[in-house]
Amino acid sequence: MNRGASDVHGLAAPYALDALDAGERAEFAAHLAECEACRQDVADFRATAARLAASAARSVPASMKQRTLAAVDHVRQLPPGVPDSAAAPVSWRGARRRKVLPMTLAASLAAAASFAGLAAREHQEKQQLEQRARRSEQRLDAVGGVLAAPDARTVHGRAANGALTSVVVSDLRNSAVFTASGLPAPPTGKTYQLWLDHDGTMRPAGYIRRDGTVVLDGDTADAAAVGLTLEPAGGSPHPTTAPLLLMALPA
Repeated sequence: MNRGASDVHGLAAPYALDALDAGERAEFAAHLAECEACRQDVADFRATAARLAASAARSVPASMKQRTLAAVDHVRQLPPGVPDSAAAPVSWRGARRRKVLPMTLAASLAAAASFAGLAAREHQEKQQLEQRARRSEQRLDAVGGVLAAPDARTVHGRAANGALTSVVVSDLRNSAVFTASGLPAPPTGKTYQLWLDHDGTMRPAGYIRRDGTVVLDGDTADAAAVGLTLEPAGGSPHPTTAPLLLMALPA
């Protein structure tokens, strides 16, 4: 469909927001190659949409909905418009422009919401990745500190389920590192829990869910042994099953 110059210029906003059908988009793209003003308009609309998305990617106050619903009852409604027979006839071009503007606004809001949602998801995923990276770095630092300690001592053992284990203890770091190899996967609803023996009292010292290395929780300065049991998922305050491993810590 052929349009006047002003009608074509009016398509800059829906083009920037990808709100045109294939025919209109092709027609405007051809016009865009020859019109510097429209190219600038498209760039401005896209920048505005990006700013709208960034500003929308925030938490909405919980009270906003209540305030809005309460305000509706006090807003005076406008009477329906009645055409004036004496008024000049409305041109097709003017009607087209009035139709395009609400469509453009709706497309802008939809694009802003879409951009905001995408930005929020990306921000959340980035935060989760950063948190996991920080935790991994902290674990590596803790393990490395014990292994590299000048007073580090090591003892090896074998669990009742066949897993090979070792514990490295450092009094200077007041910490110990537990390593397991060949540890079978725990049954559904169960987890491997570690313990430290303090004068005959077994105190929770963390979990190991598969082969690997973990830093034991708790004070190892006066602990005599490390234990391993199979406990319900989430752990137990005291051992509820026979120990798979009870290994004296190196003196």
